[in-house]
Amino acid sequence: MNKSAFINPQVNYQQKGYELLLQGIYLKAAGIYEQAITAEPDVKSHYWYLGLIFLLQGQELEAKTTWLMAIMEDEAEEVSDENAELKEILKTEAERQERLEEYSLAWKIRQSIKELFPKDVHNLLHLVQLAIEAKTYKSEDLEEYRLIEILQSEPKLEVNLELLTLVLRSILDYAYLESSSIDLVEASLPYFADNLQTLRSILIPAAVDIAYSHGHSDIARSLAELYLNLDPENKEFLGHLTAFYQNEGKFDLGIKTAKLFYSLVDSLAEKIFANRQILRGLISAGGYWEESCAANRKQQDLIAQIIKENPQDLDQIKIVRLLGANYFAPYIEDNLHENKKIQNQILKLCNDNTAVYAQKQVEKYSQGHLQRKQQSTSNKKLKIGYISYCLRTHSVGWLARWIFQHHDRDKFQINGYFMGADNMLDFLHQWYIDQVDQAYKSTNVWSMAEQIYQDEIDILIDLDSITLDTTCEVVQCKPAPIQATWLGWDASGSPSVDYFIADPYVLPESAQEHYREKIWRLPQTYIAVDGFEVGVPTVHREQLDIPSDGVVYFCGQRGFKRHPDITKLQLRILKEVPNSYFLIKGISSNEESVKAFFYQLAEAEGVDSSKFRFLPGVPSESIHRANLGIADIVLDTYPYNGATTTLETLWMCIPMVTKVGEQFAARNSYTMMMNAGVTEGIAWTDEEYVEWGVRLGKDEALRQQISWKLKQSRKTSPLWNGKQFTREMENAYTQMWQKYISS
Repeated sequence: MNKSAFINPQVNYQQKGYELLLQGIYLKAAGIYEQAITAEPDVKSHYWYLGLIFLLQGQELEAKTTWLMAIMEDEAEEVSDENAELKEILKTEAERQERLEEYSLAWKIRQSIKELFPKDVHNLLHLVQLAIEAKTYKSEDLEEYRLIEILQSEPKLEVNLELLTLVLRSILDYAYLESSSIDLVEASLPYFADNLQTLRSILIPAAVDIAYSHGHSDIARSLAELYLNLDPENKEFLGHLTAFYQNEGKFDLGIKTAKLFYSLVDSLAEKIFANRQILRGLISAGGYWEESCAANRKQQDLIAQIIKENPQDLDQIKIVRLLGANYFAPYIEDNLHENKKIQNQILKLCNDNTAVYAQKQVEKYSQGHLQRKQQSTSNKKLKIGYISYCLRTHSVGWLARWIFQHHDRDKFQINGYFMGADNMLDFLHQWYIDQVDQAYKSTNVWSMAEQIYQDEIDILIDLDSITLDTTCEVVQCKPAPIQATWLGWDASGSPSVDYFIADPYVLPESAQEHYREKIWRLPQTYIAVDGFEVGVPTVHREQLDIPSDGVVYFCGQRGFKRHPDITKLQLRILKEVPNSYFLIKGISSNEESVKAFFYQLAEAEGVDSSKFRFLPGVPSESIHRANLGIADIVLDTYPYNGATTTLETLWMCIPMVTKVGEQFAARNSYTMMMNAGVTEGIAWTDEEYVEWGVRLGKDEALRQQISWKLKQSRKTSPLWNGKQFTREMENAYTQMWQKYISS
């Protein structure tokens, strides 16, 4: 029987003591309970509260002694009930302290519960959650608590799913790098067997965040695989898993999963995304060009079908996935008219649907811009916002830094909007944060768009185009009155973008008819850098078994850009130049398929494959640039040229051969070479490409002449003058604003 029922009605010790406890008057409260124990030694609750007061004062030993003294006096059959009462008292106080946000005190109380009741799974879950909130959690806690073992016990426990959901979300956010966190998820799966929707609501946001904000596709893949053990044909998870595999370099698994995903989806929008994931895997792996081209043809047919149907009721997730539907077309074919036509149409469709599901935001921003315009002047200090996920150790990050460094802060306020927040260890990302007047980080489309709007940005510069769907979606909402795309990829074709910044070489006047955006041509070049850091080389001819008098050709582009047609031309060059070798860098983890790609083409072209040298990646960009010094000639790709790699080649004063096409991606190297003052190596046809490659391989004097010209260009070329380039960009911004105000 519970002896707490026999409290003397004349003296209510419990009420008096507890009131003092709530007020934090612990000494007086302790005195009341000590009196109660003297008067009513058989009422165990007096001991429980006295021990609790000791605990709240930091006297853990006294608390334990008080409780154990009472417990040891009980008869065996009474222990269970008495202990349950103690647990309830401690639990109630822990919850009160949690409401007061006294997390460390709540944790201390629950730690006492754990010592007395070590298998109470709910208390253990609360302990984990409290440690995370207090930022004291360690992965060893799970082992110490034996929480995973307890969750795996048979028969299955009764577990509060709401609490378990909270803990899993917290631990995947706070300790996603710890393998024990994945083990906890696995041990929790059986408890969600009848509630898969809740499990998806935990794992999908966590996996996406871990993969894209934190850059750990391997962990995200593990989470997806765990879920699919319960629900193997879940389309939502399969769609994400295709990208996780591919980002991790597991291309065969990525392709296989994408094909399964395609077989399960029904709607046209989903089929477009699924087929894009198939294409992404094929083209990323390298060596699957015939299949890639077939997948691209299928993609064009699917896109044409949805453009014709022109649905206006697609939800957000479908639209986000449609934004990059045509991303790979420029890698496969230089067809400016058709590629831009399709790109413009698909982004128009996406923009129309965004205006429906984001109607409130779009209308708010539009009306706000009109109100601000009426109050604005043409000579005010302009607020420029740059939005990107690439402002880090990334090609865009290396190239954009000079404009941030040279901006005139008396005339321009510069804000940085960083999509994807977890780059704290990336030194270049931190450099960008230090350069801007205000920095804002988020992976959330709506909060990012709202921040840009609230900051009253005048001109928003998008550095991502369609390379990141969330950036593109922010831009679609038009949070700034003037929006322009620069540097990353090509123009998106979105009706919400006003300008695409280019130059006379990369996009001549005739290109405008293919662009929805107004092409804003800078006078000389659309990009300039003050130079590149160069490290110590890690490759030498001797270790690659290349003689000192050998002619070394180099191509460092990844699988996307290794089109078989341009590769055949490169092999023809190699065949015609005696004592020549071909260095191929950037092999993916799917190394065998890449090598097979080159070996098969070499056999077809009658080229000795012993001329090939396959180079692995290197730890840093500065070492990569240093290693370029081993090359005599760099052979560019087509229909998608190099960009950063071209600038690095020219900075290292190495001759290169490029073929000029029609689309933006096929004219990058052309504009850079022209702005460096070098025309040798610029080809307009396949024949010229081969002729230049052979000529440069055989004519050492010509190579030396070009190298000298490139070295001299560092003194005068607009390509190497970041400050002058910044002034030209600022002049463009000022003119854009004046046109907007006067329109």
